[in-house]
Amino acid sequence: MDFDNLLKVVVDQEASDLFITAGLPPSIKVRGRLMPMSKAALTPEQAREMVHATMTEAQIQEFESDRECNFAIQSPIAGRFRVSAFYQRNYAGMVLRRIEDVIPTVDELMLPDVIKTLAMTKRGLIIFVGATGTGKSTSLASMIGYRNEKSKGHIITIEDPIEYIHDHRGCM
Repeated sequence: MDFDNLLKVVVDQEASDLFITAGLPPSIKVRGRLMPMSKAALTPEQAREMVHATMTEAQIQEFESDRECNFAIQSPIAGRFRVSAFYQRNYAGMVLRRIEDVIPTVDELMLPDVIKTLAMTKRGLIIFVGATGTGKSTSLASMIGYRNEKSKGHIITIEDPIEYIHDHRGCM
């Protein structure tokens, strides 16, 4: 199956993640359950080729040197994904997490009202911590969206990889 088609299945099935690992078929996580996308397991070479196919030359060099690499990709048919590529048992693999196109609002996420106050604070540092999949990136994106709507100025984020893309509203 073509890689873009794998990503399209992730979107169509409303899966949160796509797993590429040698010795197993490509698998998706849907509502917390891991589901294989085929019966055929990936060979180590197939898994490595898939991992490399998502990367730039610089990312491949970083991956082979550090044995891990985190970045984001954009698929023309499936949208944005955060990629965590790694070596496991000496074989290349990766997990791709789908990034929603629409950034939910603070109210839609039912975050406490203090989040709006924090989003409008001129100075300071806000740190989000928690387990994978608990909404850290989405909560932060909703705060940035709130400030973008309610004020004028510049918003600077330091992210690696960049996940959510914000339109210019009141801020740049």
